[in-house]
Amino acid sequence: MGLVRAAGAALSTMMGDQWREYFYCNSLDNDTLMLKGEKRIGPKSSNTNGADNIISNGALIAVNDGQCMIIVEQGAIVEVCAEPGEFVFDSSTEPSIFYGDLGENLVNSFKTFVKRFAFGGDTAKDQRIYYFNTKEIIGNKYGTANPVPFRVLDKNIDLDIEIALRAHGEFTFRLMDPILFYKNLAGNVEKDYKKQEIESQLRSELLTKLQPAFARIAETGVRYYQITAHTDELGQILNELLSKSWGEHYGIEMTAFGISSVTAPEEDIEMIKQLQKNAVYRNATMAAANLTAAQADAMRAAASNESTGPMMAFAGMNMANQVGGFNAGNLYAMGAEQQ
Repeated sequence: MGLVRAAGAALSTMMGDQWREYFYCNSLDNDTLMLKGEKRIGPKSSNTNGADNIISNGALIAVNDGQCMIIVEQGAIVEVCAEPGEFVFDSSTEPSIFYGDLGENLVNSFKTFVKRFAFGGDTAKDQRIYYFNTKEIIGNKYGTANPVPFRVLDKNIDLDIEIALRAHGEFTFRLMDPILFYKNLAGNVEKDYKKQEIESQLRSELLTKLQPAFARIAETGVRYYQITAHTDELGQILNELLSKSWGEHYGIEMTAFGISSVTAPEEDIEMIKQLQKNAVYRNATMAAANLTAAQADAMRAAASNESTGPMMAFAGMNMANQVGGFNAGNLYAMGAEQQ
């Protein structure tokens, strides 16, 4: 059995107004991933007893843009069509595939899983048509319930520490291999398969891969507050990490990944700022300038000190300089040697 494209004069010649059954599926909404096809009975149909799970020879099947249709017979996939148009079901031909823009992966799955039948025109006991939503499924929210470690690298100051990040946003996915989706997830459902049935699993697997994805993007030198500007790269990394579970098992591919916000604890932010500030003083000239400023502040404070007297305050400041072992002059000299 197989499908024959019916178009133009061919459709008129083959069917005219004598069509037996007509299968059609309206546009699938963003929450519906798979829907069982419903038949409209024509005046010449031999299936007058109302059997829902029988497809008459010569039945007309319509496939719209953004849809993929499969025919399941006796529990096994026998036909696949991901190209828009109208097709005639012919039980005397070989199984066929119209894979549209879903690519070679669907062809490979077809060769692997689709069963060849030889009923010789006899009607099987159970035949079903399922339509799959191949449009992009948008608005899938995610959020890190627990902080995700993020490695902060700053080669300018030899900084290498981990902080905790929280992130939330949305991602988009698409069914790229409805055969795998049917075999491994949906099966021969009575009516439909909704997004909510797999959404939590996809979100869980996404969050699991977010930590290694953050690690890879951190190695490129991206700062935590710059992550939102690198969502394309992060999405590519996540797609690569999820390819086995999503692509090879579910037939799903992530097509977009967005981050609404990334936040770090205030104490981590302050720690990084302090380390970066302290690292500046590895430059002797900068350290000298800071010491000079500190001494100037101390001198102003000493001059205004009325409790112990200015002389005692200046003496204490001089003792502190001696204990420190450095004065601004020495540091300026070291800075000159570094240049």
